[in-house]
Amino acid sequence: MSFTTPPRPVDVTALFPQLAPLARTATRLHPRPGAPTVHDSSVGGPLLWPADEPWPHCEGPHDKRAAPVVHAPDDIRLLRRDRAVATERLRRDPQAPEWTPEELETENRLRAGRPWFDGPIPLLPVAQLYARDVPFLCPPDADLLQVLWCPFDHPVDGAIHPRTALFWRRSATVTDVLGAPPEPPIIQLGDYLPEPCLLSPEQVTEFPNPLELDEELSDQLEDMSRWETVDPALYSSYADDPQELYLNNLCHAPGWKTGGWTNWMVTDPVDRPCPECGTEEAPLLTIASWEWDSGSVTWIPEEERTTPAPRRLGAHDSNFTLIDIAGGNNLQLHACPADPSHPHIELIQ
Repeated sequence: MSFTTPPRPVDVTALFPQLAPLARTATRLHPRPGAPTVHDSSVGGPLLWPADEPWPHCEGPHDKRAAPVVHAPDDIRLLRRDRAVATERLRRDPQAPEWTPEELETENRLRAGRPWFDGPIPLLPVAQLYARDVPFLCPPDADLLQVLWCPFDHPVDGAIHPRTALFWRRSATVTDVLGAPPEPPIIQLGDYLPEPCLLSPEQVTEFPNPLELDEELSDQLEDMSRWETVDPALYSSYADDPQELYLNNLCHAPGWKTGGWTNWMVTDPVDRPCPECGTEEAPLLTIASWEWDSGSVTWIPEEERTTPAPRRLGAHDSNFTLIDIAGGNNLQLHACPADPSHPHIELIQ
């Protein structure tokens, strides 16, 4: 299925012509639950991984104190299946029980978790992107990006989140595919196990975060008189702060995406020099906790305004991958434009 982002509620370049040369293209990925294969671009799907290449592991350290209850991936999958069944049962009959005795027994049994494991942890597949499907920063000798992570929190530059690993490949060279990659015996959180999703890439236009604008343009955004032509029905919600209208609905597409502008939400902008060559790194992939929220409903695809996707019990309305990063934030991966194979940078925003 394809998805279409509605036109922006305001032509921001008509209001602020100086923004026009700052436009960048981002590709919204629109992940939705499916059954991807190794030949698909996906989130949480199987990877086109060479059979003769060792699967990557994380040597740690993994903090047992931060994860007093851990689960095996299959535990999480079983709970998700039960919740999917319960959601469908309630959709068909709103008077049906929210949980059956069998489902409650399974949840109670798994609540105790699994024994701790002290060895190296196999990484989990997070995303696989083929250049034929999704535009992204890519080395000239590659057409495939594979993103994996350790499903435990790690301190990275003052933030705590799963540590990612990137692998670049030329897909045509992988002729013998690893059939059964190892899985972690335990994971810290079910939020770090992506639900397998297929992608529906769509290109949109983005503009810089207000914090990245020069003083003159930032002052223009705060000038109330420049917003007088905006539909009052939209403007009234942001009458005290038109920059919020710009931030939530005009400059950044929420959700999983490649490219575009960095969405500074948790910290002020910081320099992102490549650790190897010093070139300023650019947005590569945004791993998101949701595709929209109450402040960004103008980004809901047209197709889901009339036929919303069913929401699983306990899940955010637009969290299709079932990933949650640091309480609803994004993990933004940045790559070096001079050579994307250089070490990447991770930002929680």
